[in-house]
Amino acid sequence: MGAPPSLELSPRQARRIAVRAQLLATPRPGDVLEAVRHLGFLQVDLTRVVAHHADLALWTRLGSAYAPEDLEELVGDGALVELRAMLLPSEDVALHRADMDAWPGEPPLKEWQEDVADWVAANEGCRRDILALLRAEGPTAARDLPDTCEVPWRSTGWTNDKNVMKLLECLEARGEVAVASREGRERRWDLAERIHPGDPAVPAEEAHQALAARRLRALGIARPRALEAWDERYDVRGTGAAARIDGVRGLWRVDPDRLDDLDDFEGRTAILSPLDRLVFDRKRMEDVFGFDYQLEMYKPAATRQWGYWAMPVLDGDELVGKVDATADREAGVLIVDAVHEDGDWSAARRRRVHAELDALGEWLGLEVARP
Repeated sequence: MGAPPSLELSPRQARRIAVRAQLLATPRPGDVLEAVRHLGFLQVDLTRVVAHHADLALWTRLGSAYAPEDLEELVGDGALVELRAMLLPSEDVALHRADMDAWPGEPPLKEWQEDVADWVAANEGCRRDILALLRAEGPTAARDLPDTCEVPWRSTGWTNDKNVMKLLECLEARGEVAVASREGRERRWDLAERIHPGDPAVPAEEAHQALAARRLRALGIARPRALEAWDERYDVRGTGAAARIDGVRGLWRVDPDRLDDLDDFEGRTAILSPLDRLVFDRKRMEDVFGFDYQLEMYKPAATRQWGYWAMPVLDGDELVGKVDATADREAGVLIVDAVHEDGDWSAARRRRVHAELDALGEWLGLEVARP
């Protein structure tokens, strides 16, 4: 028997699937934990030009009902845990346990995996020293842990000689230590057995299928083999239904739960973090939304088109522009340097976007200063 025929989606239907899957349509999710459980994870990024990414991502979904203290409380009581710079529901750690147990990966290993494993083995003494101190002292910052590494970490980048930090990240990946809390930009580490729930590991194949299905649920629509830049290793080719988008080359996979009532859609206006998952995969963003955007914070100022931390603007099922803004907390002002309009905005769209800017300023407790 041949493969079942693929679904035919219009570009608008594909956009609506993606927007709904990311909880950016109406109705809004009920609370923070419900939102994170659906999204799968929140990336931890400490850039605060306007607000931390996780806070801005939750505000765009929950609106004025969200306060950063809500997220801090869930992390503090263990409902959410941090794993490899992602905040995820604590019950999902069981889906990652098989990969932790198989660290640095299933054979055959890549050369870089063998190198990392050899480096950790060469520093077994330091590993034991770190675990012993954590067991005795509890949550501890990396700077207060002993660096007794016999072989230094070598890198051409900023991590060169960051022995303790790199060893901790390796031990986190293999399930021995975990982030207990953050104080500002600094992580405090503890034994994973004190942070992670004690649920048994889900068998690897079952876990990988579940993670792929959750990824498609959060994205709504994705290329079968495409992966994002986060540490998500499992593509969606084995889950969902095959689909095509009119005018876009190639096959997609779509979450079947998103196929009902595609034309009964109530959108919202949202000012997104540059790291928002709706736009994080720039190729998918271009294919589905036809949106031209990139994060320009690493570009020289003179070559920036939209701004250092320009935030994509969603209006209904379309990405329609970028807002270049900075929060000056000392002055109590959200400085809007520019609102870049893609195409011809109607007066109604302009009002919606500026109303959302006012709502953002109110949530931040800042007065909005427009050019």
